[in-house]
Amino acid sequence: MSAIHIVVFLPLLASIVAGLANRAFGIAVPKIITTAGLLLAAGLSWSIFIPFLTGTAQANVAPVSTWILSGGMDIAWELRVDALTAVMLVVITSVSALVHLYSWGYMSEDPDQPRFFSYLSLFTFAMLMLVTANNLVQMFFGWEGVGLASYLLIGFWFKKPSANAAAIKAFVVNRVGDLGFMLGIFGTYLVFGTISIPAILEAAPTMAGSTIGFLWFRADTMTVLCLLLFVGAMGKSAQLGLHTWLPDAMEGPTPVSALIHAATMVTAGVFMVCRLSPMFETSPTALAVVTAVGAATCLFAATIGLVQTDIKRVIAYSTCSQLGYMFFAAGVGAYGTAMFHLFTHAFFKALLFLGAGSVIHAMHHEQDMRFYGGLRKHIPITFWAMMAGTLAITGVGIYWLHAGFAGFHSKDAILEAAWAAGPRGYGAFYVGTFAALLTSFYSWRLMFLTFFGAPRWAGSEHIQHAVHDAHGHHGADDHAHDAHPAAEDAGHAPSTHDAHASDVAEGTAGYHPHESPLVMLIPLIVLTVGAVAAGYVFNHWFIGGDAGEGFWKGSLFYNEHLMHAMHDVPLLVKLAATIVMLVGLISALYVYILRPGTAAAIADTFRVLHSFLLNKWYFDELYHLIFVRPAFALGRFFWKRGDEQTINRFGPDGSAALVGLSSRLAVRMQTGYLYTYAFVMLIGLTAAVTWAIAS
Repeated sequence: MSAIHIVVFLPLLASIVAGLANRAFGIAVPKIITTAGLLLAAGLSWSIFIPFLTGTAQANVAPVSTWILSGGMDIAWELRVDALTAVMLVVITSVSALVHLYSWGYMSEDPDQPRFFSYLSLFTFAMLMLVTANNLVQMFFGWEGVGLASYLLIGFWFKKPSANAAAIKAFVVNRVGDLGFMLGIFGTYLVFGTISIPAILEAAPTMAGSTIGFLWFRADTMTVLCLLLFVGAMGKSAQLGLHTWLPDAMEGPTPVSALIHAATMVTAGVFMVCRLSPMFETSPTALAVVTAVGAATCLFAATIGLVQTDIKRVIAYSTCSQLGYMFFAAGVGAYGTAMFHLFTHAFFKALLFLGAGSVIHAMHHEQDMRFYGGLRKHIPITFWAMMAGTLAITGVGIYWLHAGFAGFHSKDAILEAAWAAGPRGYGAFYVGTFAALLTSFYSWRLMFLTFFGAPRWAGSEHIQHAVHDAHGHHGADDHAHDAHPAAEDAGHAPSTHDAHASDVAEGTAGYHPHESPLVMLIPLIVLTVGAVAAGYVFNHWFIGGDAGEGFWKGSLFYNEHLMHAMHDVPLLVKLAATIVMLVGLISALYVYILRPGTAAAIADTFRVLHSFLLNKWYFDELYHLIFVRPAFALGRFFWKRGDEQTINRFGPDGSAALVGLSSRLAVRMQTGYLYTYAFVMLIGLTAAVTWAIAS
């Protein structure tokens, strides 16, 4: 058994053991088994990845078994290992291992920890199956596996209605995207006669310019196939139109949010487009659509992040926006750059989510930033960790020194690639630059509202419950969190700017936030290193011109001309991201620190726009009107008119009523009198004789 076999199947084995054992061996044993399994898998993943950096490794396929053998279709279960796979292995197993370790502290009070850790490992296995797939059916197996595992994890607290609703929503929305993915797989098999990914990618250029019948008209073959596959990517990676499940997924435990948003499910779509990049390169139309959707998602999600008050939802929309960057990078042909941002994003986004979890843990599961403030003195390690994550996502760095945090290297490279791509990328560059300004603003807004200013804890129901519990009053659910009414001021809760409010918060409430336990802080520290150094260390291999081509070795389409052109863009293009980052920082500093009443004034002045953004562009309401209500109306029609009034009326209910009527008639004939029975017999005899004579 090779290292790749252990990496892929060890999380599955750990999940099965933890799930079957459940509480039979206590809570600790399943935690130890799953966490140790992921730590070992992470170590082996790095051992697979590093040889690709040094140039000593070659792509290979590790066989597992024959999977499907039907007629002319022979589908083997094989594990493909190349540079692209190695990058994903490192991202998935590293973040998952840290999330497992972090969950020891965050989920310490939950009685269902064995089930939780089993689900985490199952999720990791499904994602590993997806990225090691050597054929489209195997990829679809992993694709659906992460969908199932995400349903289980988002709805982990199944006694909470909002968690159940969020899990169902994620499952249903992803089924829409998966329909497109399935049609794309069917069409690809129809066109190429195989579902082997290497064979498809080798034959893809030969199909350029051909046409295929689709929806009663003929269209370019590769455009149809690529767009259908991209619909699947849109659902899994929460792009505009199929994004609505992503924010609601915050109903799951915070470690789940970090795993889904940083390393696994949402990056599956980006990985799939990069894996099939030779196919997409044959269709300029498909690439244009990918670019447009990615840029639109990037801007759309960033605008919503400006006004959200739930700390996890701000980071969730940030994820949606960053995924948009990755897609429009792929759309302009910079697949290596898209993967580079996927790689760095995994570290700083996992850091931000786990840091937010540490804040929530310190604030007794309060998630509304309007009830934070002044936390940097109480949870300094969490503060500095989230500061590193914020510096990374906003792209802080010094161009002339070629040094900066992770996002400085990867996100700036995407903007440079968009400009270098020429006219097809100019629009994405401008949209991405403006989105970078918004990213800087809402990221620093989160930091200022959470860690700076006067404490605003007194208004939190969760803190009040904590104080009551400390005095012997129980009954609060430690994990459940209720949304606070949305205020017109997206920045602060009422009465939070005077000294008296601070005294009330720290004195009257009697609650003092506490730093998270060491088992939660270790993952934060490790991820901080990644957020600080990942961009600088790995920049050379991912997008370093000739070095980049040597690293990827054909695992994705590498446009060497575009990579070189990135380094020759005008200086203003290179500095654009840094300039807008500073503008966003200064604006957030002014609005939330120097002039703390400004946010309320802006929200009141632009009430309609603020409401529009606060309600997420009314996508949920629009979908409810267009899809949900008609679906329920149709369901009620078939239920009431079809099932009850037609099928049941003339079927089971009608038959039962007929039997009842017959029995009642028979009862009436059973009088118990002898002359009645004699009369009936006489009538019967007369009828029989009459029939005999007549015949």
